[in-house]
Amino acid sequence: MVDLDALRTRWLRTLLSVREGTRHPDPDVYADALLRRWQEPQRHYHTLTHLAAVLDHVDTLQTYADDPDAVRLAAWFHDAVYLPDRSENEERSAGLAERALPEAGVPERTTAEVARLVRLTVTHDPADDDRNGQVLCDADLAILASAPSVYAAYTAAVREEYHFVPSDAFRAGRAAVLRQLLDLPRLFRTPYGAERWEATARYNLGGELALLSS
Repeated sequence: MVDLDALRTRWLRTLLSVREGTRHPDPDVYADALLRRWQEPQRHYHTLTHLAAVLDHVDTLQTYADDPDAVRLAAWFHDAVYLPDRSENEERSAGLAERALPEAGVPERTTAEVARLVRLTVTHDPADDDRNGQVLCDADLAILASAPSVYAAYTAAVREEYHFVPSDAFRAGRAAVLRQLLDLPRLFRTPYGAERWEATARYNLGGELALLSS
């Protein structure tokens, strides 16, 4: 069970560290709005548990980022809009950040970086010099390097989110996603991710792809 108060505290700490000025709406208003989104009933994997895990991974990888707090804000927003039957979730999530963050007192340059990072999660393919993007993408993909039982629960939750898709179509679509990931030169771009997660993630992805193809 995710501790909502702990998440609110993490949000407050990050927001207060980046925002400018003194007269802004209560930051808890934004935390509560985001937390409600992350608890919507259509979510089975993209839940508060995923949000907390990504934030934890960002903390682990923060020394590799140029702006760790921008990456943390991007983690909060990266799946804030999530409808499994839509293809524009990342764009709508980035748009939400572009609307909410300036109102909350976040400067334009940080808001723009957060929105850019959210859009990057469409491909999870940051440039070699994109340190913030590397940290966010590694944190988001870290689930792929989980232990077998955790990885199995992850794949089952993803399938549940797409329960409305017929089995054959889901298998084909999921296999395409896995191949796209496996075709990346590297799944993880930070030194930590490359050392700790790459091999296990590729093993898990390959195993799932074999099951889908059998």
